[in-house]
Amino acid sequence: MLRKFHAFVLIAVLLFNAVKGQGFLKAKDKIIVDEQGKEVILRGMGLGGWMLQEGYMFRLGNIGQQYRIKEKIRELVGPEKTEELYNDWLNNHTTRRDIDSLAAWGFNSVRLPMHFNLYTLPVADEPTPGQNTWLEKGFALTDSLLGWCKANKIYLILDLHAAPGGQGNDLPISDRHPDQPSLWESEANRNKTIALWRKLAERYANEPWIGGYDIINEPNWGFEDKEDTRGTKETQNKPLKQLMQDITAAIREVDKKHIIIIEGNGFGNNYRGIMPPWDDNMVLSFHKYGNFTTIPTIRQFLDLRETYNVPIWLGESGENSNTWFTNTIRMAEEQHIGWAWWQLKKMGINNPLEIKNAPGYQAILDYWSGKAPAPSAEEAYRSLKEFVNNTRIENNIYHPDVTDAMFRQVRSAEAIPFKTHWIEDRSLIKAVDYDLGRNLSAYADADTASYHYTPGVNTQGNRGYAYRNDGVDIRKEGEDYYVFQVEDNEWLQYTLNAGKGGTFDLQFTMAADGENRSPKFDVLDNDKVIAAGVAVPGQGWQTIPVRNLKFTKGLHRLKIVFTSGGCRFKDILVSKP
Repeated sequence: MLRKFHAFVLIAVLLFNAVKGQGFLKAKDKIIVDEQGKEVILRGMGLGGWMLQEGYMFRLGNIGQQYRIKEKIRELVGPEKTEELYNDWLNNHTTRRDIDSLAAWGFNSVRLPMHFNLYTLPVADEPTPGQNTWLEKGFALTDSLLGWCKANKIYLILDLHAAPGGQGNDLPISDRHPDQPSLWESEANRNKTIALWRKLAERYANEPWIGGYDIINEPNWGFEDKEDTRGTKETQNKPLKQLMQDITAAIREVDKKHIIIIEGNGFGNNYRGIMPPWDDNMVLSFHKYGNFTTIPTIRQFLDLRETYNVPIWLGESGENSNTWFTNTIRMAEEQHIGWAWWQLKKMGINNPLEIKNAPGYQAILDYWSGKAPAPSAEEAYRSLKEFVNNTRIENNIYHPDVTDAMFRQVRSAEAIPFKTHWIEDRSLIKAVDYDLGRNLSAYADADTASYHYTPGVNTQGNRGYAYRNDGVDIRKEGEDYYVFQVEDNEWLQYTLNAGKGGTFDLQFTMAADGENRSPKFDVLDNDKVIAAGVAVPGQGWQTIPVRNLKFTKGLHRLKIVFTSGGCRFKDILVSKP
């Protein structure tokens, strides 16, 4: 499935190969540079879901934390098979092929969200209080990942996503148990966090393809006011600053070379009381989700960069539409800001790789949500094994529209074919296979992104959450897909190749959305109207012929413009009269 899309990424490989840095990265004034002093714009992808599972990634948002998901699995298959499944997960979810693919698509860095419990025991499980038992599993996984990154000449950024005890009130992002002491409520947890970073820095001190240490992901805690559960109102952030300074000191005991990346409170964005920097090789990270792509939304971070002469990095983002991806990345890079998207793969369309569902796994989801009886232990084990196998890249669904939006569309407004379409007898063009490109270039849609963190705004992008991650609304029906929620003046464009040219009929499969709707559309060939005011006659799927259209030999940009919306659109059949 992946090979068929390699043509889409060849240009990206050529364009971005030159920006892959060499040697240790370093913070120099307001930018990140390599050892030759050349600016490096980090274009990164996070490996969310590998070492740390958040429930929403796998339609388990009602369960939440990883430890609770494990408990549910133990209830179904027992402790031994649960551990076997989790070991399989770690061995399958991210492999050399994933990193090879990231490099081919144009990424020059990877952010690894780490769970501390793969590297050391929880404080409560230490046989000797105050001591640290080191676990080889996490270090071995990191070593393998680093080897794959080095082979592809891309940087690996270590990110402590789940710190001992958990660093915030958003429980799933750090796998935090609310009834146990948090990172901020336990000196032992803080000491273990410091010791873990010293251990990691000691191990990787001389590895130039380690891009930096992202020391605490998304703290969200009210130190002054416990009611400030997100930490967005905090004015001093003293405990956070102190811990980050202590971690920095421990790292610098063994590693003078690597960048240290810090994150403010309030999910990485509240830097009140934290500045100025305390290290001369430091980068400030901020995270951005679900708000507008405008300079005012990042002004506070630009001001921090200017005031303290320190680089800033969009260390986590994504979970939106292709339009939002393109616009946000373009804005960041124009401001000399590198970026890392949150995850390479999960269930859903808004990442490069989609993990497929399976009937057996769906049956487990239905049981856990109270909609179905419990499967037998054997059925559950078999279904979970299948789902784990679905995490492998060769079993994922690749979304070329996502990577195209993150690289080519950032620099080009040109629309290119999503699939090869021919004007020939009995050729079928699926409505969802419109061209690849930006809104108003490959298609026009009134609602192109998810804006849900902006007061008074709540849009969605693709309302059907299926097939593609553009603004076009696509719904799945059985094994087929169709465009729906078509509004006035929206349009779709298809690049077609007429090998010999000639006269052809087009037959459109459409349906009106209701008896009070009167959808109409125009057909344009290379921006010239060849059929105007074609009506969709009624509800239920209709076949609507447009006859005797002449196409010359060569490429044609066929545009379907819905002058009056309110319909669904499935396909176009091309045939000889």
